[in-house]
Amino acid sequence: MQKNTLLLFDIDGTLMTSGGAGEHALKVGFREEFGIEDDLRNVEIAGRTDSGIARQMLAYHNIEVNPETLERFYQGYLRNLIRELPNRTGTLLPGVETLLNELYARSHVALGLLTGNLERGARLKLTHYGVAHFFPFGAFADDHHDRNALGEFAQQRATALHGVRFDPARTTIIGDTPHDVSCARAIGARVLAVATGAFSADALEKCNPDAVLENLSDLGSALNALNESSAV
Repeated sequence: MQKNTLLLFDIDGTLMTSGGAGEHALKVGFREEFGIEDDLRNVEIAGRTDSGIARQMLAYHNIEVNPETLERFYQGYLRNLIRELPNRTGTLLPGVETLLNELYARSHVALGLLTGNLERGARLKLTHYGVAHFFPFGAFADDHHDRNALGEFAQQRATALHGVRFDPARTTIIGDTPHDVSCARAIGARVLAVATGAFSADALEKCNPDAVLENLSDLGSALNALNESSAV
Protein backbone atom coordinates (compact mmCIF):
# COMPACT_ATOMS: atom_id res chain seq x y z
CA MET A 1 0.00 0.00 0.00
CA GLN A 2 1.27 3.47 -0.88
CA LYS A 3 1.88 5.73 2.08
CA ASN A 4 -0.58 8.59 2.40
CA THR A 5 -0.32 9.70 6.05
CA LEU A 6 2.65 11.60 7.42
CA LEU A 7 3.20 11.78 11.20
CA LEU A 8 6.03 13.98 12.44
CA PHE A 9 7.10 13.70 16.08
CA ASP A 10 8.88 16.13 18.34
CA ILE A 11 11.37 14.45 20.70
CA ASP A 12 11.91 16.15 24.08
CA GLY A 13 8.75 16.29 26.17
CA THR A 14 6.83 14.37 23.52
CA LEU A 15 8.60 11.06 23.00
CA MET A 16 10.92 11.14 26.00
CA THR A 17 12.55 12.99 28.81
CA SER A 18 16.33 12.76 29.03
CA GLY A 19 16.37 13.46 32.76
CA GLY A 20 18.02 16.82 32.27
CA ALA A 21 20.87 15.48 30.14
CA GLY A 22 20.28 18.01 27.38
CA GLU A 23 20.25 21.12 29.57
CA HIS A 24 23.29 19.91 31.53
CA ALA A 25 25.13 19.29 28.26
CA LEU A 26 24.29 22.81 27.08
CA LYS A 27 25.66 24.40 30.25
CA VAL A 28 28.82 22.33 30.56
CA GLY A 29 29.57 22.46 26.83
CA PHE A 30 29.23 26.25 26.85
CA ARG A 31 31.56 26.54 29.83
CA GLU A 32 34.14 24.25 28.24
CA GLU A 33 34.12 26.02 24.89
CA PHE A 34 33.73 29.67 25.94
CA GLY A 35 34.79 29.74 29.59
CA ILE A 36 31.43 31.18 30.69
CA GLU A 37 28.97 29.88 33.27
CA ASP A 38 25.36 30.15 32.11
CA ASP A 39 22.47 28.73 34.14
CA LEU A 40 20.11 29.06 31.12
CA ARG A 41 17.85 31.36 33.14
CA ASN A 42 17.81 33.89 30.31
CA VAL A 43 17.26 31.33 27.54
CA GLU A 44 13.97 29.97 26.25
CA ILE A 45 14.47 26.22 25.85
CA ALA A 46 11.07 24.54 25.43
CA GLY A 47 10.07 24.26 21.80
CA ARG A 48 13.14 26.10 20.52
CA THR A 49 15.79 24.69 18.21
CA ASP A 50 19.31 23.92 19.40
CA SER A 51 20.63 26.28 16.75
CA GLY A 52 18.27 28.99 18.01
CA ILE A 53 19.36 28.37 21.60
CA ALA A 54 22.98 28.65 20.51
CA ARG A 55 22.27 32.01 18.91
CA GLN A 56 20.48 33.22 22.05
CA MET A 57 23.34 32.23 24.35
CA LEU A 58 26.12 33.56 22.17
CA ALA A 59 24.38 36.88 21.65
CA TYR A 60 23.55 37.26 25.35
CA HIS A 61 27.25 36.95 26.19
CA ASN A 62 28.32 39.25 23.34
CA ILE A 63 30.01 36.47 21.40
CA GLU A 64 29.84 36.86 17.64
CA VAL A 65 27.43 34.44 16.02
CA ASN A 66 29.21 32.88 13.06
CA PRO A 67 29.81 29.36 11.69
CA GLU A 68 32.90 28.88 13.88
CA THR A 69 31.26 29.85 17.18
CA LEU A 70 28.13 27.88 16.34
CA GLU A 71 30.17 24.76 15.57
CA ARG A 72 32.10 25.14 18.83
CA PHE A 73 28.79 25.42 20.67
CA TYR A 74 27.43 22.30 18.96
CA GLN A 75 30.55 20.24 19.58
CA GLY A 76 30.61 21.16 23.26
CA TYR A 77 26.96 20.28 23.63
CA LEU A 78 27.16 16.97 21.76
CA ARG A 79 30.33 15.90 23.55
CA ASN A 80 28.60 16.33 26.89
CA LEU A 81 25.31 14.84 25.74
CA ILE A 82 27.14 11.59 24.97
CA ARG A 83 28.57 11.64 28.50
CA GLU A 84 25.34 12.53 30.26
CA LEU A 85 22.68 10.32 28.68
CA PRO A 86 23.83 7.13 30.44
CA ASN A 87 24.02 8.96 33.79
CA ARG A 88 20.45 10.27 33.81
CA THR A 89 17.14 8.64 34.74
CA GLY A 90 15.40 9.65 31.53
CA THR A 91 12.67 7.57 29.97
CA LEU A 92 10.25 7.19 27.11
CA LEU A 93 7.01 8.91 28.03
CA PRO A 94 3.80 6.95 28.77
CA GLY A 95 2.40 5.05 25.81
CA VAL A 96 5.07 6.14 23.35
CA GLU A 97 6.57 2.76 22.53
CA THR A 98 3.16 1.08 22.15
CA LEU A 99 1.92 3.86 19.86
CA LEU A 100 5.06 3.83 17.72
CA ASN A 101 4.88 0.07 17.28
CA GLU A 102 1.23 0.34 16.24
CA LEU A 103 1.86 3.14 13.75
CA TYR A 104 5.03 1.57 12.35
CA ALA A 105 3.06 -1.55 11.45
CA ARG A 106 0.61 0.44 9.30
CA SER A 107 1.78 0.38 5.71
CA HIS A 108 0.07 3.68 4.82
CA VAL A 109 1.79 5.64 7.61
CA ALA A 110 5.16 7.38 7.26
CA LEU A 111 6.86 8.24 10.55
CA GLY A 112 9.37 11.05 10.79
CA LEU A 113 10.78 13.67 13.12
CA LEU A 114 10.24 17.39 13.35
CA THR A 115 12.48 18.45 16.20
CA GLY A 116 14.51 21.32 17.52
CA ASN A 117 17.39 18.93 18.18
CA LEU A 118 20.50 18.87 16.07
CA GLU A 119 20.34 15.69 14.00
CA ARG A 120 23.35 14.23 15.82
CA GLY A 121 21.75 14.97 19.18
CA ALA A 122 18.41 13.56 18.08
CA ARG A 123 20.01 10.30 16.97
CA LEU A 124 21.94 10.02 20.24
CA LYS A 125 18.75 10.37 22.27
CA LEU A 126 16.62 8.10 20.09
CA THR A 127 19.29 5.41 20.02
CA HIS A 128 19.82 5.58 23.77
CA TYR A 129 16.09 5.02 24.40
CA GLY A 130 15.72 2.37 21.71
CA VAL A 131 13.39 4.08 19.24
CA ALA A 132 15.73 5.35 16.50
CA HIS A 133 14.56 2.66 14.05
CA PHE A 134 11.07 4.15 13.89
CA PHE A 135 12.33 7.38 12.30
CA PRO A 136 14.25 7.09 9.02
CA PHE A 137 14.08 10.81 8.28
CA GLY A 138 13.25 14.15 9.82
CA ALA A 139 13.85 17.87 10.02
CA PHE A 140 16.34 19.19 12.56
CA ALA A 141 17.97 22.29 14.02
CA ASP A 142 20.77 21.83 11.48
CA ASP A 143 18.27 22.73 8.75
CA HIS A 144 17.16 26.06 10.21
CA HIS A 145 17.17 27.87 13.54
CA ASP A 146 13.51 28.89 13.11
CA ARG A 147 11.26 25.97 14.01
CA ASN A 148 8.51 27.27 11.71
CA ALA A 149 10.83 26.68 8.75
CA LEU A 150 11.38 22.99 9.53
CA GLY A 151 8.10 21.61 8.19
CA GLU A 152 9.13 22.09 4.58
CA PHE A 153 12.35 20.16 5.14
CA ALA A 154 10.41 17.27 6.66
CA GLN A 155 7.93 17.26 3.76
CA GLN A 156 10.73 17.23 1.19
CA ARG A 157 12.51 14.32 2.88
CA ALA A 158 9.29 12.36 3.25
CA THR A 159 8.64 12.75 -0.46
CA ALA A 160 12.21 11.80 -1.37
CA LEU A 161 12.07 8.67 0.77
CA HIS A 162 8.58 7.46 -0.06
CA GLY A 163 8.06 8.84 -3.57
CA VAL A 164 4.79 10.59 -2.77
CA ARG A 165 3.78 14.13 -1.87
CA PHE A 166 1.84 14.08 1.40
CA ASP A 167 -1.32 16.16 1.61
CA PRO A 168 -1.03 18.65 4.52
CA ALA A 169 -4.52 17.54 5.57
CA ARG A 170 -3.06 14.06 6.14
CA THR A 171 0.04 15.36 7.89
CA THR A 172 0.09 15.67 11.68
CA ILE A 173 2.77 17.11 13.92
CA ILE A 174 2.86 15.69 17.43
CA GLY A 175 4.46 17.95 20.02
CA ASP A 176 4.26 19.37 23.53
CA THR A 177 4.65 23.14 23.10
CA PRO A 178 2.86 26.05 21.44
CA HIS A 179 5.83 26.23 19.06
CA ASP A 180 4.85 22.80 17.69
CA VAL A 181 1.38 24.17 16.96
CA SER A 182 2.68 27.21 15.08
CA CYS A 183 5.20 25.05 13.23
CA ALA A 184 2.42 22.78 11.99
CA ARG A 185 0.24 25.70 10.94
CA ALA A 186 3.14 27.09 8.89
CA ILE A 187 2.73 24.14 6.49
CA GLY A 188 -1.04 23.71 6.89
CA ALA A 189 -0.68 20.49 8.89
CA ARG A 190 -2.77 19.10 11.73
CA VAL A 191 -1.48 19.14 15.31
CA LEU A 192 -1.77 16.75 18.22
CA ALA A 193 -0.54 18.53 21.35
CA VAL A 194 0.45 16.43 24.36
CA ALA A 195 0.78 17.85 27.87
CA THR A 196 3.85 15.80 28.76
CA GLY A 197 6.29 18.69 28.66
CA ALA A 198 6.37 22.15 30.20
CA PHE A 199 2.86 23.18 29.12
CA SER A 200 -0.46 22.06 30.60
CA ALA A 201 -3.36 20.79 28.53
CA ASP A 202 -5.20 24.07 29.23
CA ALA A 203 -2.27 26.14 28.00
CA LEU A 204 -2.00 24.03 24.85
CA GLU A 205 -5.76 24.28 24.22
CA LYS A 206 -5.39 28.05 23.97
CA CYS A 207 -3.17 27.55 20.91
CA ASN A 208 -6.03 25.78 19.07
CA PRO A 209 -4.43 22.47 18.11
CA ASP A 210 -6.62 19.86 16.45
CA ALA A 211 -6.43 17.65 19.53
CA VAL A 212 -4.93 17.74 23.02
CA LEU A 213 -4.08 14.75 25.21
CA GLU A 214 -2.61 14.63 28.69
CA ASN A 215 -0.28 11.91 27.41
CA LEU A 216 -0.15 9.07 24.88
CA SER A 217 -0.86 6.26 27.35
CA ASP A 218 -4.31 5.42 25.96
CA LEU A 219 -3.70 3.89 22.54
CA GLY A 220 -7.27 4.30 21.37
CA SER A 221 -7.37 7.99 22.28
CA ALA A 222 -4.03 8.61 20.62
CA LEU A 223 -5.07 6.86 17.41
CA ASN A 224 -8.36 8.74 17.40
CA ALA A 225 -6.52 12.06 17.78
CA LEU A 226 -4.35 11.07 14.81
CA ASN A 227 -7.41 10.09 12.71
CA GLU A 228 -6.16 6.50 12.78
CA SER A 229 -8.86 4.90 14.94
CA SER A 230 -10.72 3.39 11.96
CA ALA A 231 -7.70 1.22 11.21
CA VAL A 232 -7.57 -0.40 14.67
